[in-house]
Amino acid sequence: MLILIFGPISGAHFNPIVSGVSTWRGQIPSRRLVAYVLAQLCGAFAGIVIAHAMFELPLLQVSTHVRPTVGEGLGEAVATFGLVLVILMTLKHRAEAIPLAVAAFITSAYWFTSSTSFANPAVTVARAMTNTFAGISPESVPPFLLGELIGGTSAVVFARWILQR
Repeated sequence: MLILIFGPISGAHFNPIVSGVSTWRGQIPSRRLVAYVLAQLCGAFAGIVIAHAMFELPLLQVSTHVRPTVGEGLGEAVATFGLVLVILMTLKHRAEAIPLAVAAFITSAYWFTSSTSFANPAVTVARAMTNTFAGISPESVPPFLLGELIGGTSAVVFARWILQR
């Protein structure tokens, strides 16, 4: 839903990897990328604080849920590869279907990845700030971020190859 309503306004940039891919492809200027990433991080942290407030939890927390395994980093690479590939392929063939395609992919990736598919560095960093079941410890963040970076980069390379451009 957020992609549908904010797409026409801002391109619905909620994910630093997706914004980075858009910059790499020349779709947004690099100076705008910095603003997007800062807004994405602020939005993710605001979401955590609002969720804590709704459930009457301490607003500021640090997660103790340790999940720094190679398998979960690989899960993030797979999730981010799939997300970026879905966006690029759908953009090429049916751009109007991107909101539905992204929602379907992220929902399914929650079930088929070991990491439960964060596929978004802003979400990954913010989830270190909640000690609920959704949180991950700060020391778990680097393998997730590395997996997301590898997955997003690999998807761009693969999409260029498969689309021959």
